[in-house]
Formats: sequence, C-alpha cells, structure tokens
Amino acid sequence: MSAYDELMAHQHETEVLGHVAMRLSWDQETVMPRGAAEQRAEEMAVMEGLLHRRRTDPRLAEWLAVAEAPDAAGEASLRHIRRDVARAQRVPARLASELARVTSMAQGHWAAARAADDFAAFAPVLARVVDLKREEAQAVADGGDPYDALLDDFEPGATADRLSEMFGALRPRLRDLRDRVLGAPGGPEALGGRFDEAAQLRLSAELATAFGYDMARGRIDRAVHPFSSGGGQDVRITTRTDPADPFNCLYSTIHEVGHAAYEQAIRPAYRFTPLGRGVSMGVHESQSRIYENQLGRSRAFTSWLHGRMEAAFGPLGMDAEAFYGTVNRLHRGHIRTEADEVQYNLHVLLRFDLEREMIAGRLAPADLEAAWNDRFEADFGYRPAGAAQGCLQDVHWSVGLFGYFPTYTLGNVYAGCLDAALRRDVPDLDAALAEGDPSPATRWLRDNVQVHGGLYRPREVIARAIGGDPSEAPLLDYLEAKFGDIYGL
Repeated sequence: MSAYDELMAHQHETEVLGHVAMRLSWDQETVMPRGAAEQRAEEMAVMEGLLHRRRTDPRLAEWLAVAEAPDAAGEASLRHIRRDVARAQRVPARLASELARVTSMAQGHWAAARAADDFAAFAPVLARVVDLKREEAQAVADGGDPYDALLDDFEPGATADRLSEMFGALRPRLRDLRDRVLGAPGGPEALGGRFDEAAQLRLSAELATAFGYDMARGRIDRAVHPFSSGGGQDVRITTRTDPADPFNCLYSTIHEVGHAAYEQAIRPAYRFTPLGRGVSMGVHESQSRIYENQLGRSRAFTSWLHGRMEAAFGPLGMDAEAFYGTVNRLHRGHIRTEADEVQYNLHVLLRFDLEREMIAGRLAPADLEAAWNDRFEADFGYRPAGAAQGCLQDVHWSVGLFGYFPTYTLGNVYAGCLDAALRRDVPDLDAALAEGDPSPATRWLRDNVQVHGGLYRPREVIARAIGGDPSEAPLLDYLEAKFGDIYGL
C-alpha cells in the first residue's frame, strides 16, 4: 500500500468510530434511560480518548509527508486531515477525554436545571465546561485568538472579526424592519386551538418525505431540542410537539430535514472519508434554513400546507392567504428556535457576543443570567421571565459548543444568497411548491451544494453555487420584501 492508501485506511476506521460516537450522543438525547447518564459519560470519555489517539497517531505525520493524492478529492481529503491532525495534536489527550466526560454529564444537569428554571443549579457545571473550553481554545489557538480557534471547528476559515462586520451590517436593518412591522396596524392572527400531537407527527413525516428525506436511511424521534445526527446511510432527526403550537413540530422537522438531506446527498464515494460530511455548520445551516423559510414558509408552499393542516386537524378558521400571514407572523417571544425570520438573527447575535465574552474571561459564567437578561432587554425591549426562557433555553453551551451559534446567522446569510440564485435558475418554482412539491428546489440544492460534501472550502461551496461572493444583502432584501408585503409597509 502507498502512504496515501495507508493514511486513508486509517482515516476510514477513525471516521467509522466517529459515527459510533455520534450514535451514542443520539441515543443519549432520545431513548437512553435517565439513570444511565454517569455510565454514558464514561463511555463517551473512553470513545473520545480512543479517537484522540487515532487523530494524533505519529504515523499520520509520516504518511502526510509523502502521500500523493490521486485526484482532486484526494487533495481535499489531505487538506482536511492536515488541518484535523494539527488541531488534535495541540489538545492533550487528558483534556479531550475530560471534555467528553464533563459535557456528557453537563447535558443532564442542563436539562434538569432548565426543567426547574434554576440557573444557579447549573452555573457551577457551566463554569467547569467554560474552563475546559478556554483551556482547549488556548491550546488550539497557539497564540492566536482563542475564540477564533473554537469558531474554526465549526466554520473553517471564519474569524470573529469578519463575522462581527457582517453581523454589524445586519443588526440595524433587522431592528428597523422589526420595529416597523410590530408598529404596523393589524397584522396576521395567531393560530389558535389544540392540535393532536400524534397527528402532528404524521404530518411532519409527510413533510419530511416531501422535502426529500429518505426514511429508509433515517428516522424521526422526539427530543427536547430538535437535531440531526449521522451521515451516509444512517441520518436521524428529531422533532418536538406542542398541542398548542403545531408549527413548532412541522417547521422543526423541515429544518432538520434540510440538515439530513445534505448528509444523505453527499456522494457515496466520500463515505467514511473527510469529504463524507457537510463542509461546515454555516453551509449546513444554509440548507436547513432555506428548506424551512424560503421554501417552507413561502406563499406558494403554505397554500398547499393550509389544505394538509385542515385535513389533519379540521377547519382552521382562515383561508390560505391569511394562513400564509399566520405562518410568518412576527411576535414577541424569548425562544430562539420559535423566533420569526426577522428576529431570529437578533437572538443569535446576543449569544455570539456573550459566548465571546465568556471565552475571553470578561464574563464569569455565574453572571451569565444577569448579562443575558440585560442584553435581551436592550435588544428586544423586555426581559425573560426566568432562565428557561433565557440563558438555559439552548443545549449548546452545556455540551461545549462554543463557536457554534454564529454559524446559524451565517447560514441564514448563505440561504439568502442561495435563494436568489435558485429563483434565477428555476423561475417556475412556485408552481411546484403550490402543489406541495419542493423537489425542483431540493434537486438544485443537491446538485449545487450537497453532493460536494467537504470537497470545497465553505465559502467556495456557496460562491460556486451562486456565481459570486456571498453577502448579507440578499437576505436583507428578501426579508424586507416579504414582510413589507405581509404587513403592508
């Protein structure tokens, strides 16, 4: 075997083990018995220790020094492996295992504290996670910006300064649009009534299939926080139900299908290689957000969904046009995952700023709740009633995902760019959406984004798909046109 072949054989086994570790995490968030948390933490720690040893194996450097890639995919694989090896070598094995153990346990503590609306019970656990993530960030940064080192794990090549510039351009126009919409007279009505949860799940499965999710290679379960997990031939999603809010279930499902469809569409030849997964969380989020919003909340698609909702739940008391407004209604609220398109990114920018402060050591984890509430009031004009509505609503920090939140807004920016290009290339898209058929759009996204997996760098994937450099302008223009129309601005 050549050095390249030996390297890729080693990488194949590492990728397989990584998928096993993902399955353990999926199990923990869905069906694992509550009493198994301590044992699962030890299992995750051992698994992470094994993966860390493989990612820092001295033979990797020897293989990389002489490996010759046979093609462009091979060159891209070597690029990913070099980056991952350099990163892993800077993190001590002790720290990698301890992070896995602590974050596995912290997830259970977070869930209990959230249920009890008690941040004080979680604060010491969060402090331990932050300490470990700061240690990891400083090791990986190697003298650079520690937060950038964490961000790079989710969005290779991105920096906090560059994102801050983009987000700074978003914030004033989003606030202005939000204020004009909320100040407009009238507006769409909220959806009222009770909606059978079993019927919600049946309709969500229908929507998942409509958006191209292959149930032969996936499944839908319930979890506190909807997510997608896995890749290749085993890509699983979760959703949640609320008898008073069927949109939460339906649009969480469409959102997670966007993630899952990306993973299912990657070229089979890339399976168990560094190219066999989404290239970044920003690109990943672009798929989930365009599925959920530009497609799923469009006037054309909601006209079809209106009929399916009435078939599932009975008369809704509104016609299809009013239903379109209801689906897209702006509303006061505290929860990021339930936020409308206009205000969603304001929720993300709050988290981006606060987590940067924690990693920099300027915000103590014990002071997070107060800092969150003050910032939320400044951005939204009112305060959370408790920690469950505030700093405990998301699982991310409990499991150490610092640097993840900004990729949500970056994904929205990318989705705005992709939607403009999609509409240019598929001018009759709305006719298909009105029939409940998003396939012209999902095929375009598959062919232009998803099949490539990790072949190209993140911004390059988007630039190739849209034929230019991505920017925040298409997203802002889309939001202003859509909500200006709905609210008569």
